[in-house]
Amino acid sequence: MQSMAPTSPSLPVAGPVPRRRLQRVRAAAVSDEPKLNKYSARITEPKSQGASQAVLYGVGLTDADLRKPQVGVSSVWYEGNTCNMHLLRLAEAVRDGVREAGMVGFRFNTVGVSDAISMGTRGMCYSLQSRDLIADSIETVMGAQHYDANISIPGCDKNMPGTIMAMGRLNRPSIMIYGGTIKPGHFQGNSYDIVSAFQCYGEYVSGSITDEQRKNVLRNSCPGAGACGGMYTANTMASAIETLGMSLPYSSSTPAEDPLKLEECRLAGKYLLELLKMDLKPKDIITEKSLRNAMVIVMALGGSTNAVLHLIAIARSVGLHLTLDDFQKVSDQVPFLADLKPSGKYVMEDLHKIGGTPAVIHYLLEQGLLDGDCMTVTAKTLAENAKIFPPLSEGQQIIRPLDNPIKPTGHIQILYGNLAPEGSVAKITGKEGLYFSGPALVFEGEESMITAISENPANFKGKVVVIRGEGPKGGPGMPEMLTPTSAIMGAGLGKNSEDAQFWFLLLSEIVEFSKRREICTFLNTIQRIRFSLPTPFIFALSGAS
Repeated sequence: MQSMAPTSPSLPVAGPVPRRRLQRVRAAAVSDEPKLNKYSARITEPKSQGASQAVLYGVGLTDADLRKPQVGVSSVWYEGNTCNMHLLRLAEAVRDGVREAGMVGFRFNTVGVSDAISMGTRGMCYSLQSRDLIADSIETVMGAQHYDANISIPGCDKNMPGTIMAMGRLNRPSIMIYGGTIKPGHFQGNSYDIVSAFQCYGEYVSGSITDEQRKNVLRNSCPGAGACGGMYTANTMASAIETLGMSLPYSSSTPAEDPLKLEECRLAGKYLLELLKMDLKPKDIITEKSLRNAMVIVMALGGSTNAVLHLIAIARSVGLHLTLDDFQKVSDQVPFLADLKPSGKYVMEDLHKIGGTPAVIHYLLEQGLLDGDCMTVTAKTLAENAKIFPPLSEGQQIIRPLDNPIKPTGHIQILYGNLAPEGSVAKITGKEGLYFSGPALVFEGEESMITAISENPANFKGKVVVIRGEGPKGGPGMPEMLTPTSAIMGAGLGKNSEDAQFWFLLLSEIVEFSKRREICTFLNTIQRIRFSLPTPFIFALSGAS
């Protein structure tokens, strides 16, 4: 497989912006010399703000520095997670690049949650909330400190939407730099990633592997820094945000430990300076059209269902309204093309080697699936960026052509029915068929399901698993059920037609409060559940029905 990954990030040149582009972004006239420090000037210029200025002198600023724009460099750094442990080093490179561009850069931090560590425990109840806590933290520091612009460096799943939500609310020139993906692990000729670590428990309880083999998988699944390697939530959101226009080209596909990631960090300040000069802000970039672009790449790459709730939240942060039905419309129009884990063979590092996310964007633009007129943080449009970068590597096997997709429509399907009267989100990758009906196995909480599969995995064969009490209110916090689903897959219960296939279904906030108790009571009585596509429904039968 020929590699066309660039040896250096030949990003669009950050330089003077033509007047015509300024007019496209802003209808109002823009001064030839815009005030770049219009927020920080509130504390650096008035004589009445002596205490503010004294503190800034105290941290090392000079008189000249006080006249420069100030940039908040926010990282979701902490040592206890491979996704985030390297972000402080990246933030330092970003700050240095900001200073080289003639601005003042100040690093600050926010908290994060490791989904891999907390998965399968009550700790997962904190995960989704951490997204909003990250957004609140960044907005708080940026607003209180009067920073003129922001560069955020997230790493793990909920980090990415959290940073973008803060940018949308603040609406000051901003760029997101993804911390990058992890490399796959290797042992005795086998390749591993984080889902290998999840699934090996199911393999162990089913007797497929020994305990020592299980431990070898765990020791070799995470070989260094970076987010989980497949098209899981982190890489999904990074790809969506790059296509949305809020990160630089290659940000989502460059691995965490690749030297190009540090170079991206050093270059970001130059691009941010141009955004300040143009007064090009997140609400100019995050539009209905660019949000559709983000949905398109999620469908094409087979991305996580978490993209649904995160993109809806991002849209809300800029005053736009995105619905479940919007995702279904895009899914009906965009095929599933990427042979990436968890449903496929390859990981994000492999995609990087054949051209990365820009090459995928290039291909989708050629096929008319993306709107190339949307603005990006390069101060150029998506189409203008794509012209600079090479297409997908010739002969590559990761991204299927449009006439030979993995699935002719998107893998994300919105299902309605008596079990989900206001909609649910299903991930249908094309291997499950169009119809499934099976007896229901209802569990009170995640732990009881894990206990049951540990004791008798064969009892799950051909069944539909329902786990109650794990939603936004019941969890609380809508903890993800990757441990149960991985145990099912690891036990070999999702591979064969005689197992009635395995449907991974995410039921979101699907009923209004007045109906919630009614639905929960109904779940106690169901005996069988039916799924159907392409007429999308999820229907439960109770009692003698």
